Amino acid sequence: MDAVQISSRHCRAICEEVGERLRQHIDRTQTAPSQRIMMLLRELELRETEVPSIVPSPEDISEPLIEEFTS
Repeated sequence: MDAVQISSRHCRAICEEVGERLRQHIDRTQTAPSQRIMMLLRELELRETEVPSIVPSPEDISEPLIEEFTS
């Protein structure tokens, strides 16, 4: 199956919509998340740490992005 590439903006919108729909359907009387939900949350947390950061490190930005012109 081919992976579908979507922008981070669309990804965030999809996540927010899924979250909103889940909030509407979750039983509000349940006090603790189920074991299945906790397992999925742990798996999500692990996967998020596997993805490389897109934020440059301080070493990467220590040099100016634009060179100054000297006359």
